[in-house]
Amino acid sequence: MSFLIGIDLGTSGVKTVLFDESGKPVASSTVEYPLYQPNLGWAEQDPEEWWRGTCESINNVLSKSGVDKREIKGIGISGQMHGAVLLDKDGKVLRNAIIWCDQRSTAECDQITEIIGKERLIEITANPALTGFTASKVMWVKNNEPHIFEKIAKILLPKDYIRFRLTGEYATEVSDASGMQFMNIAERKWSDEVVTKLGLSTSMLGKMYESQEVTGKVTASAAAVTGLNEGTIVVGGAGDQAAGAVGNGIVKPGVVSSTIGTSGVVFAYTDKVTIDPLGRVHTFCHAVPNTYHIMGVTQGAGLSLSWFRDNFCTDEIATSKLTDIYVYKLLDAEAATIKPCSDGLIYLPYLMGERTPHLDPNARGVFFGLSAIHTKPHFVRSIMEGVTYSLRDCLEIIKGMGVTVSEVRASGGGGKSDIWRQMQADIFGTNINRIKSDEGGALGVAILAGVGAGIYKSVPEACEAIIQVKDTLAPIEENINKYDEFYKLYTKLYKSLKDDFTQLNNILK
Repeated sequence: MSFLIGIDLGTSGVKTVLFDESGKPVASSTVEYPLYQPNLGWAEQDPEEWWRGTCESINNVLSKSGVDKREIKGIGISGQMHGAVLLDKDGKVLRNAIIWCDQRSTAECDQITEIIGKERLIEITANPALTGFTASKVMWVKNNEPHIFEKIAKILLPKDYIRFRLTGEYATEVSDASGMQFMNIAERKWSDEVVTKLGLSTSMLGKMYESQEVTGKVTASAAAVTGLNEGTIVVGGAGDQAAGAVGNGIVKPGVVSSTIGTSGVVFAYTDKVTIDPLGRVHTFCHAVPNTYHIMGVTQGAGLSLSWFRDNFCTDEIATSKLTDIYVYKLLDAEAATIKPCSDGLIYLPYLMGERTPHLDPNARGVFFGLSAIHTKPHFVRSIMEGVTYSLRDCLEIIKGMGVTVSEVRASGGGGKSDIWRQMQADIFGTNINRIKSDEGGALGVAILAGVGAGIYKSVPEACEAIIQVKDTLAPIEENINKYDEFYKLYTKLYKSLKDDFTQLNNILK
């Protein structure tokens, strides 16, 4: 029997899963690490903590499974997108990684737009300059930490730093690299024009691969600390969203995923480059060769609920510890006691600014319609509904671009929640499917590793063999019209508050 490993480097922790060649999970381990926020709107992590967590989780999986390491035929890596890992000429990390949700680089986005030109930037990179993307983060370091910038020899994405530690290779792949804003998306290669005009060099970037291609092999030193077999292949892998999409079978037209993790993402497959001229959604290379995907992003999706849990749910956390009932199950039960639309309480999930459709780092979270009738369960339900309204924003734009949506598959933490999936069905007005595996990104990159190792001929073939629908939730007809009315109001609230968000940000500076 052959086995495959999927490593998923998330924001809260790294998850390593060992699969057999049929995609069945054999053993899993998650190791958490901290997020640092030294200033308002900043978000950083220590790449060394990622590596230590990866080593620990791999060792745990090998120990739990008892599988002979020689039977592991390939490794795939998924990871949080857009982060900037800056290395010197010796491969040493120069500073904490600035990660995807960091909002400090607004001025640099304006700078990039001015240097490249707004239309030309979208023409090449398929996206406007955003604070979330890697390019603006690197430019921030250039402008604010020149003593760091002058030492930069390599710029890597988070998952690609793990690849470097495993293989010694500076490499990336098309899906994750698409979110750096250094890439010509249509040509699936680095853009000399963008990189040069920003005062950088393509030599500072990793070698580009397709997602299922072999990028290197586990070195002796990495084998010693992970327990892996020296020489095990490591494939390109994918950014977390493309990886999760492969793990959900989003590799053919009409099938769309709705993922609620720390961020929220609506992800659609397309076999051609389709660009929103307003830049409200992202167009990236998919992890399937010569295909693309469109992606709408809610910055603070699951983050909104975890923020509420951590700050206002001490009783639920205590109960969870005493009863061993998952705290989010308790919050689901509270939300279920409140009728749809939360008695008029509407939540705007802009805790970390917003991407789709507003592209506004100044946007902030809001509870609107608050009255004396509202209780804690109202807040829980309104958070879930507000996040789902935001995901509908994404879905509506994708439909408007001519992309067919025949099936929506729910995944991430929100996909595990019955009530949150029902909200998605009601608010989207469509059936919500769930697949049998809930391993998401880890399964996706394990599938890519299986293709790289020759176990499967192609990514679609592997998905057809491995991915199966587990269950379906249909919308409740009486809820659809209710939610439609509240969604219309939800979409007006940002417009009403936009200038106020900017004024608040200016006051806080």
